[in-house]
Amino acid sequence: MPSPSLAASDTAFFGHPRALGTLFFTELWERFSYYGMRAILILFMTAPLDAGGLGFDVGSAGAIYGLYTGMVYLACLPGGWLADRLLGARHATLAGGVVIMLGHICLALPFIDSFYAGLVCIVIGTGLLKPNVSTLVGHLYGAEDRRRDAGFSIYYMGINSGAFLAPLVCGALAQGEGFRALLARHGIEPALAWHFGFGAAALGMALGLVSYWRGSAHFGDAGLPPPPSMLRVEAARRTWRGATVLLLAAALAAWLVLSGQLTLSAAALANVFGLLLLAITVAFFVWIFSRGDWTAEERRRLWLVLALFLGATAFWSLYEQGGSTLNLFAERNTDTRLFGYDFPASWMQSLNPIYIICGLAPAFAWLWPKLGRHEPSSPAKFAIGLAFMALGYGVMIGAGSIAQSGVKVSPSWLALMYFLHTIGEMCLSPVGLSAMTRLAPARIASLTMGVWFLASSIGSYLGGRVAGLYDSLGLAQIFGALTVFAMLAALVMALLVKPLRRMLIQSAEC
Repeated sequence: MPSPSLAASDTAFFGHPRALGTLFFTELWERFSYYGMRAILILFMTAPLDAGGLGFDVGSAGAIYGLYTGMVYLACLPGGWLADRLLGARHATLAGGVVIMLGHICLALPFIDSFYAGLVCIVIGTGLLKPNVSTLVGHLYGAEDRRRDAGFSIYYMGINSGAFLAPLVCGALAQGEGFRALLARHGIEPALAWHFGFGAAALGMALGLVSYWRGSAHFGDAGLPPPPSMLRVEAARRTWRGATVLLLAAALAAWLVLSGQLTLSAAALANVFGLLLLAITVAFFVWIFSRGDWTAEERRRLWLVLALFLGATAFWSLYEQGGSTLNLFAERNTDTRLFGYDFPASWMQSLNPIYIICGLAPAFAWLWPKLGRHEPSSPAKFAIGLAFMALGYGVMIGAGSIAQSGVKVSPSWLALMYFLHTIGEMCLSPVGLSAMTRLAPARIASLTMGVWFLASSIGSYLGGRVAGLYDSLGLAQIFGALTVFAMLAALVMALLVKPLRRMLIQSAEC
C-alpha cells in the first residue's frame, strides 16, 4: 500500500490517484461483460427452442441462475486467498479477465456444452478478478485518507457505467426485432441473435483487459505478489496443493454431470449448492475466529467485518432479484412499449446504473465528505440502505396486485422501485467496499474482500431460488415477503448501529 504522503499527493484523476482511472475503466468493461450476459441469461434459458432459447421451465432456469450467480461470487473467496498467498492482486486480476473473456466466447457459440463451459469459465475468472481489483482500489489510499469513500463512489460509477451500457447493447442484439431482421436479410438464422448478445459481452471484457494492461504502470508497488521473505516454502506448497485438489474436484464433478453418470435435476443441484454455501460460510468464520494469532485490534475488526457481512447478505438477497424475479416481471407482466416503440425487457436492467451515473454517485461522493463529523457510520448507512430496499419492494406489492389480474403494468412501477433501490445501494455497496479494505487485517486483505463477495454469493443464490417460485406464488405475495424481510433486516441493523459505531471508533484510535 502506498505511503499516506504519496497517496495524498497523487490527485491526477479528478483529485484522486491516477491509477483509480485505470481501475475505473477496467471495471467498467468487466461489468459490461457481466451485466450484459446477466441481463439476458434467464430470458435466454426460458425462451422457447424455436426462438433460439434453451426451453427451460422457470423453476429449472431459476435454480441454474441462482447456482451460477452464487458460484460467481463464492469463487471470490479462493480468488482472494490465492492472491494473498501467491499471485498478488495485480496478476490475479489480469488472469481473471482473460478467463472471463474465454467464458463469454463459449457462450457466444450455439452449443449446450459450450453454454455450461462458458458459465464455469466466468465463475473462475470472476473469482480471480472481482475481489482483487477492489483490493487494488483500496491500496491507492493511505489509512487516514478521507478521499477513500468518495474514491470508491467514483469507482462505483465505473461499475455502473458498464452496467448501464450492457443491457442496452446486449439486449438489443439478443432480443431486438431490428437486429433479428438484419440477420435474416444476411441469411443468418434470427434465433442465433442471443449468441451475438453474449459475443458483445466477450468484446467488452477484451476492452477491459486492454485498459488494464495499458494503465498498470501507474500501480507502483500495489498488488504485487508477496515477497519471498513473507512466503514460506511450505505455505506455498500447501496453497498449490489446495488449489490443485479444488480444481480436480471441480473437473471430476463436471465430468460426471456431462457424461451422464451423475444425474441431478437443476433444483436438486441448487439445493446441494445452498447447503454447501451455508457450510462454507460457517466454516470460514469459525476458522477465522479460532485462530490464536490475531491481535486484540485485529479481532475487533473481524467482528465488524462479520456484522457488515450479515447486513450485506440481507441486502444482496433483495437486490439480486433484479436479474431474476424482476427480469421475469419486466418480460411477462410489464408493458414494454414507449412512444409506440416496443423495447426489449432486458433494457429495464439499465435503470439502476443510469440513476447512479446521472446523479446519485456524484451526489453521494459529494455528500459523505461534506457531512464531516456528522457523516453516518458504516452500520448506519447499511440500515438506511436496507430501509430503501423495503420501500422499493413495498411499491412492487401494488404492481404485483395489478399484474395478477392479467393486466400488463406501466414500466413506471419498475422505474420507481429501481430508483429507491439505487438510493439504498449507494448507501451500502460502495461504503461496504471501502469499509472492507479499511478493516481487513493486512495479511488477509484480498481474502477479506473475498468475504465481502461471499455475501453477494449468498444473495445471488437466494435471488435465483426466489425466481423459481414465480409461477407457483402470487406476485403480491412474493413482493410482500421481500418487503417484510427488508424491513426486519433494516430494524436489526439499526439496533446494532451504536455498539458497532463504538467498535469503529476504538478501531480508528488504535
